[in-house]
Amino acid sequence: MIARNEYPRPQLVRKQWLNLNGTWDFCFDDENKGIGERWYERFPEKRQQINVPFVYQTSLSGIGDPSFHDIVWYQRTFAVPPEWKGQTIVLHFGAVDYRAWVYVNGQFVGFHEGGHVPFHFDITHCLTWETEMVTVRVEDPSADETIPRGKQFWLEKSDAIWYTRTTGIWQTVWLEPLSDSHLAKLRFTPDFDRGDMIVEFEVAGNKADQSVEIEIRFQNELVANDCIHIYERYNKRAINLFNRKIFRTGFHHDGWCWTPEHPNLFDVKIVLKQGATVLDEIESYFGMRKIHAENGMVYLNNKPYYQKLVLDQGYWPEGLLTAPSDEALKKDIELAKAMGFNGCRKHQKVEDPRFLYWADRLGFLVWGECAASPSFSGDAAARLTREWIEIIERDYNHPCIVAWVPLNESWGIPHVRSDRQQQHHSLAMYHLIHSLDPTRLVVSNDGWELTKTDICAVHNYNHGHKNEREKYEAFKASLSTKEAILRSQPAKRSIYANGFAHQGEPILLTEFGGVAFKAGGDAGWGYTSAGSAEEFLEDYKRVIEAVYSSKILHGFCYTQLTDVEQEINGLLTYDRKPKCDLAQIKAINDMWHPETIGE
Repeated sequence: MIARNEYPRPQLVRKQWLNLNGTWDFCFDDENKGIGERWYERFPEKRQQINVPFVYQTSLSGIGDPSFHDIVWYQRTFAVPPEWKGQTIVLHFGAVDYRAWVYVNGQFVGFHEGGHVPFHFDITHCLTWETEMVTVRVEDPSADETIPRGKQFWLEKSDAIWYTRTTGIWQTVWLEPLSDSHLAKLRFTPDFDRGDMIVEFEVAGNKADQSVEIEIRFQNELVANDCIHIYERYNKRAINLFNRKIFRTGFHHDGWCWTPEHPNLFDVKIVLKQGATVLDEIESYFGMRKIHAENGMVYLNNKPYYQKLVLDQGYWPEGLLTAPSDEALKKDIELAKAMGFNGCRKHQKVEDPRFLYWADRLGFLVWGECAASPSFSGDAAARLTREWIEIIERDYNHPCIVAWVPLNESWGIPHVRSDRQQQHHSLAMYHLIHSLDPTRLVVSNDGWELTKTDICAVHNYNHGHKNEREKYEAFKASLSTKEAILRSQPAKRSIYANGFAHQGEPILLTEFGGVAFKAGGDAGWGYTSAGSAEEFLEDYKRVIEAVYSSKILHGFCYTQLTDVEQEINGLLTYDRKPKCDLAQIKAINDMWHPETIGE
């Protein structure tokens, strides 16, 4: 069976770790009797096996059951390497949907709520240093509309834009040893204009006679080496890079900064020492890049930058939210770039960190988004807020991420146009994210009914079929001027909520297209349809030309990268087969040239 074996935390790498993916014992607990019967001490004899990190609804799990089972249990044995004895042993979970109770050798070690973010527990006190046992109870209420569930349908059979649910462990489970004193909460913040990289980190444990060495390399050449004597838990350094001799000649070109065209990265090694003894050593990387909005345009590294994004749901037919392999994550980016896209909007999903790693390495912009709740309540607002705090802590260091999208199409805030409470929630998410991350743009409600926002993000699928000339001309006209865009009401929704208006922020068309083309035996729907590859390319070109004819739009996000279940409006099939010649898609996307921006 396939197991996900790559290092799960690419922004903070240690040499010693143990992957716990693979075969686990598994039970449904439809009657919720596992706690009372103490399954964490004695697992039921009647059990199945599951291939972690694939959820039971998937074929790669070995079970493939899409029906409702809101409570499930996992268990497996493992052995901690004996050379780790004397260190703190930490058990990590990449993501578990939605609530998790974790036991080691029958002892409760912790609880976590939130289906899209990592968590960990110190399990040292539970270990026998012989054969260990970890048990996980998961609760995922299928019909609870206050849980951030994104595209996961609350009915049993997927339909329309809603897909099969994900329940349980869906990212890597792993162990690592830590010394009593170790590095934590590493954060890189590029100050592009000053040429500084601001490095922040914490040191846990005793700090007597300790120091931290920071080594930065660019293309294997040492460019900075700093030593910090540790007196406090929290530490911060600004390391200047652009004024160093190696970079002085590159200030006005892309020789050192990160862009999709030139994804330059600096490699970092950080070593914590006590005297001459190494207590902890981590490897990481960062990119020097700046994203901001000015004069109605988005700027990347102080230059106007036209974003050609593709909507990416991040689903696979055999693994749902979990990619079948690391190579599959990389391949999605390579295919998108081969079609001339320079980034994606990860739709209603917090993607695996390995995807962000490859986006950093290959040069691919990412708009980070979280799953939305279907309805609004105090619980829903609190749950979304907690997840966003953890999302930003996990993903802050990735240079590929240039925007955060906390809300989409008024999902979870259905009355935001006029309801002041829901407007305050939108504003709260906007300001919360900026308070945690001042380096990126924030879209308050992608699609329509925006409140305070850094990008006016508009969704419009009203381009019609190729024979619907009148509808197409109306679509094209609605993109022609700022006033026309702001007056338009796609899906009969106003672009801004009541009491809010455009304040000069860049206008991007962030969902459109969705042309359905049936490839092979697939059946399903799209916003319009094409009967052949030739007709599909003709329709794609027609719609993209309308977008490029606008002097107001400064970027787009086409719907979508792949088919997903009953949706067949992807540029690729669900199993990533091209529906037409990708070079022809690229030729259409390349009709736009950088020198035309701002005309």
